[in-house]
Amino acid sequence: MNTQTIWELIGYLASLLVLISLLMTSVVKLRIINLIGSFIFAVYALAIRSYPTAVMNFCLVGVNIWQLIRIRRTSKHFFLLQTGLDSPFLRHFLDFYRQDIAAYFPGFRLESAGADTAFFVCCDTEAAGLLTGREGEKGTLELSLDYSTPAFRDCSVGRYLYEQLAKQGYRKLIFRDCSEKHRAYLKKMGFTRTEEGYVKWLVQT
Repeated sequence: MNTQTIWELIGYLASLLVLISLLMTSVVKLRIINLIGSFIFAVYALAIRSYPTAVMNFCLVGVNIWQLIRIRRTSKHFFLLQTGLDSPFLRHFLDFYRQDIAAYFPGFRLESAGADTAFFVCCDTEAAGLLTGREGEKGTLELSLDYSTPAFRDCSVGRYLYEQLAKQGYRKLIFRDCSEKHRAYLKKMGFTRTEEGYVKWLVQT
């Protein structure tokens, strides 16, 4: 494989990354992937001596870095809202995000989940996440759904939610069964695998 072919493949890779970034529902992931794609494209443009293209892509790298810093510095104002399982908005939320929820919680149905409580995490006036579960003894909450909407998948919803649940007296969260996709999130949020399932202690014992 000659040098020209290698550079062409690098150019195709950069184009693919930029295209993939536009398919991201998470703004943070969009910016990160677009940044990487733009940087590779800029290097490719320099290699083929297309200087206007290189300048444009280096500018895009700068824009993406600036936007990521802005997102990180922008404070999100969350609040926790407990709701009944017969709430019309709860039903609407589950129906609206039905396909996305099924990707992370296949087979989830509120009627068969055994839940007796539900919490929305709201950002200003927008519902950013939903948790449903069954209350057990000694502050235990057995979870059946712990879902964040695509725009809020930076773990901020989960961190806020678990802090608030601890303040409400919950000590232990349990996910007895979950998909491979959701296991990665649980591990990131401090859940550990036990005989009971995936467990997170909100109050150290």
